[in-house]
Amino acid sequence: MSFKQEIQEGILIGDGAMGTLLYQKGIDGCFEELNVTDPEQVRRVHKQYIEAGADIIQTNTYAANSLKLSRYHLEDRVQELNTSAVKLAKQAAGDDAYVFATIGGVGSILHKEFDLADIKDSLIEQADVLLKTEVDGFLLETFYDVEELTQMVRYLRSKTTKPIIAQVTLGDIGVLQGGMSLAEALKLLESEGADVVGLNCRMGPYHMLRSLEEVPLLEKATLCVYPNASLPNVRDGRFFYQSNPTYFGDMTESLVSQGVHLIGGCCGTTPEHVKAIREAVDKNNLIPITEKEVKEKGTPSVVVNTPNVQDSLPGFTKKRRSVIVELDPPKALSHAPEFMKGAEALKNAGVDAVTLADNSLASARIDNLSLGSLIKQQVGARPLLHVACRDRNMIGLQSHLLGLHTLGIHDVLAITGDPAKVGDFPGASSVFDMASMDLIRLMKQLNEGISFSGKDLGAKTSFTVAAAFNANARRLDREVMRLEKKVEAGADYFMSQPVYSEERFEEIYEATKHLPVPVYVGIMPLVSSRNAEFLHHEVPGISLTEEVRQTMAKHHGDREASQREGLALARSLADAAMEHFPGIYLITPFLRYGMTVELTKHIITMDKNITAQSSFR
Repeated sequence: MSFKQEIQEGILIGDGAMGTLLYQKGIDGCFEELNVTDPEQVRRVHKQYIEAGADIIQTNTYAANSLKLSRYHLEDRVQELNTSAVKLAKQAAGDDAYVFATIGGVGSILHKEFDLADIKDSLIEQADVLLKTEVDGFLLETFYDVEELTQMVRYLRSKTTKPIIAQVTLGDIGVLQGGMSLAEALKLLESEGADVVGLNCRMGPYHMLRSLEEVPLLEKATLCVYPNASLPNVRDGRFFYQSNPTYFGDMTESLVSQGVHLIGGCCGTTPEHVKAIREAVDKNNLIPITEKEVKEKGTPSVVVNTPNVQDSLPGFTKKRRSVIVELDPPKALSHAPEFMKGAEALKNAGVDAVTLADNSLASARIDNLSLGSLIKQQVGARPLLHVACRDRNMIGLQSHLLGLHTLGIHDVLAITGDPAKVGDFPGASSVFDMASMDLIRLMKQLNEGISFSGKDLGAKTSFTVAAAFNANARRLDREVMRLEKKVEAGADYFMSQPVYSEERFEEIYEATKHLPVPVYVGIMPLVSSRNAEFLHHEVPGISLTEEVRQTMAKHHGDREASQREGLALARSLADAAMEHFPGIYLITPFLRYGMTVELTKHIITMDKNITAQSSFR
């Protein structure tokens, strides 16, 4: 009987973890290198799983691709390590078990360094080596990225008729990172030609069972689960998992009742776990559920939530000139009262929103969430908060955003953020779980009531999402291509870096006029020649014309004259910007809000005059 026949008609048992079992024995480093340096150790683990009752064992090739091997400077040994692994597994299995070549996902670890094309090339290189061996099938495991896994299933199916097991790894119960449901992912993998589809890693049996409760059985492919032993813990500086073989045995019948045909183990599992699964299957004479039970299982219902509705900043630009003003949170607590006075002055001047940076230039400031909440409650101003990807991981970002929504703050500028190394905190590290494009996309997902991991939030957020625009880029066409991608990701409008050239406004307008969302063009008044030189030479994304720098240099050493000149330049820039853009984004320098208050009043007055003249005509 073939593997495909066996798994359709009965319950098969997979093996357990290789890496964590070796790790528990004190072995560290690259486990795949052991295929050559200590083959007996690997062969012994295979034997232990077969003796425990495994029908299928995996080759020790989970991380034997060039990208992961490069961490150990072994990227040139892909063929050697993979072929050696197959040889060891075949020797251990004999006629007692199927040998499946394992290929592990890369994206969850290395997407920050490599794009999908690099990852695909690396995995295909490994697959091509394994396709030339005498394995019984292929097992793809620990793929957080469905696209990455789908490509590999498609590639393998185009090269072989051997069985393919494809396993995704969930971000939360029933859903993958990025929001796709487990049911959708498994159906997709089935359509690409996978014979067995299911779950492995990250979760224990209970949460995998919960996930499968929301998945209708498939037409052709069968289901599998390879749970972790438990959540990992740390003892004496080393990871360990709770040992619970009996619990695995107890959960086996429940997993089979959800349509599972293949049960194995992932991180932390041992031969004892596999033995417990085998005993549960044999003792209870477990068989796959029937067609009647499949129909009774049904399809899960979908909960639809209604979003909150509010006037949006980009909506204002369709009616009139809109002005938003940045007032940077102060670094010193003693400046907080002055900040609040500034916010109130700007509100009284008529700004549509006061926008607060998120530790700009990687320098610690008073938290913009707390100040945003205060100006909303005490001043009545509308806060627009910058959210940077630098300081928070995905958990922290979602928590922060849900907090904003709970406080009634719905306007957000999504930015990647300056690296921590440019700031004034030596030793501080950057997180960058995602970049601004990812954050925009995921905030729109929150607006659908779905968490970053795909879990139902129970209600929808109502964020209006701004995106950053480097209007001073040397290749404006390339920057506009990025804007187009941000629009596709869900950006509702753009806020640009400050511009110091009236001619540049015309160029920006021509390059961006096709965009379906408005641009708030940035203007920041200069306060001195030193300020001008610093911005021009040291701040990324800001470029001053030679004429502006020379004008400011004429007043070097005269603070009042410099400030008057800076304000005059900004007023002239605002007039030029208003000819092309419906939104103006003013940046307050050094908490000198008097300058942006005056500019705001000027813009509002000019806009009223323009409107009145248009009406008169």
